[in-house]
Formats: sequence, structure tokens, C-alpha cells
Amino acid sequence: MSAVADKQADGDGRIRVCLAELVALRSRVAKAALPRLESRAMRAGQQSSRLYGRGMDYAESRVYQPGDDVRRLDWRLTARSGRLHTKLFQEEREGRLLILLDTHESMRFGTRVRLKSVQAARAAALAAWYAVRAGERVGLMEFGSGERLLRPQGGARGALAVCGALAEWDARDPSSHREPLSDALLRATRLMHGANRVLLISDGLSGDDAARSRLLDLAGKAGVRVLVVADALELGLPPPGRYPLEHEGTRREVVLFGERQRREFQQRLGAGQSKLNALAQGLGLPHITIDTGSDPLDAVMSLLAPGVRR
Repeated sequence: MSAVADKQADGDGRIRVCLAELVALRSRVAKAALPRLESRAMRAGQQSSRLYGRGMDYAESRVYQPGDDVRRLDWRLTARSGRLHTKLFQEEREGRLLILLDTHESMRFGTRVRLKSVQAARAAALAAWYAVRAGERVGLMEFGSGERLLRPQGGARGALAVCGALAEWDARDPSSHREPLSDALLRATRLMHGANRVLLISDGLSGDDAARSRLLDLAGKAGVRVLVVADALELGLPPPGRYPLEHEGTRREVVLFGERQRREFQQRLGAGQSKLNALAQGLGLPHITIDTGSDPLDAVMSLLAPGVRR
């Protein structure tokens, strides 16, 4: 799909992704201040330098030495060898961000403002514009309803390609195909095309037991950030009432008046986002949850800011 779309075929930004809106997000990112990165790459003289919008590439691991940053410990190698090891990094010449986007049917759900799928696309577009403004190449990989991959590209062309793919993929008919998160993470690890950062955007409902080890493997090759997209009903106790829900063309009414009823409903509905947040937290990965009615700009900038840990 070209970056310039037929406006009549464009989405409304609520139920379907609006390409015009994704492209227009460029101006919002252009006004944002890029954070400063303190680079501590290992090189001659052990000098530090300040770069703007850049990151660091993994170089190698060595035995831990007094004074090493404990946040750089290589836990996988430490576990195998029985001795503490530290990861060493070098300044990247050109950063690459891979956006890993969940397109499962569960993302086409929302009770406030827009569907999770539309919010996820908005966040992905902001991430793309942010990355290219910082001098990075940006790519996009979907998992769930398809397995398409857009290789990292630089400049405005790269961000426009991401926006076009987001709108094109969203315009397809919903698919019942499911891809466990672990499979998607394995595929991303194999098809990174030099990406040194990965932004996972998902509602967590595709999570499985094997996802932890696969996410750990991916984090060993790139800096992984997690953006969880959730609906208001998945995040808090719903008010008492009757809730009409539609799934695969079938409409049902859920009656929720008792507190226990409402709590159990919220726990079942929000199981995915709870599990993904817990997984990211357990692995020490930066992660933020946004709902479908919020502005994702601050969350995206916070996650992609160099050196941030959450």
C-alpha cells in the first residue's frame, strides 16, 4: 500500500486504522524533545560521549570486574558458567528498531474511544516517526493474523512504509489464525535484520509458557521494550450494568451487578495484559500499559528513550 491512500478507503481511526492520522503523527513527534544518551561504550581511553537519539550494540561478555554496572550482567552466561559475567556494548553506527505488532483477533476489541488494534497502530506509527527522527532505521513485523515482515528502512520513507503497512494489514478481514507469543519471538530473533532494539506491542492474550525463555533470548540480542495495550474493562472493575458484547458476528449481553461477578469478569478479561506485564517485570524489561482512550506519545517516548529502565 502506498503512503498516499485513497481517503474514501481510509479508516475512521476508531474501528479501523486511519492512515492519514498515522502520517500526521509525524508533526507531533517533530515537536518532541529527544532525550540525551550517556554512552558508556568500551573503547580506547574508556572515554564517555554524549549522543542524541543513539543507542548501543552488544559487543561481547567478559568476567565481572569490580566497578562494572550490575545492570549489565549477562545472566544467561552467568548461569551457564557459574561466574558473574558483564555485557560490553559499543556505540552503534546506525540504530535499528523492529516493532513487533500483535494483530490477533483479540486486538479488535474496545469499549472506550477505539479498538485496541487501532491504538496499537497509533503507538507503532509514533514509534516509527520517533525512531527515524533519532537517526534509526525502523521495521515492522506482525504476528497473529499474519506473519508479514517489513525490513528496517531509514528516514521518512521508512516511517511512511510502516504507516502504510499498519493501515494495509488492519484493512484485511479478521483471521482466526493464532500464533503463540513464543513462536513470534523466535521468528523475530531469526529475522531481526540487524535490529538492536525491539518494541513489542500486544494485549498479552497470545502469551504462553514458552514465551519467557524466547523473550529472554531476544533480550540477549537487542534492547526489548514492551507496550501493553488494554481496554478499560481489562484494567479495572467495571461499573454495575449490562454489557452488550459482539464476537465473530454473535451478540451477547453480559449482566454484571454483583461485585464478585464484576471482579471475576475483569480478571478473565484482563488476564493477558496482567500476564504480559508480569513477564516483562520478571525479566526486568521496560514496560508500560496504555488504554484505548489515552495518548500513546508519552508512553512510546518513555520506552524508546535511551537508557530508560522501568
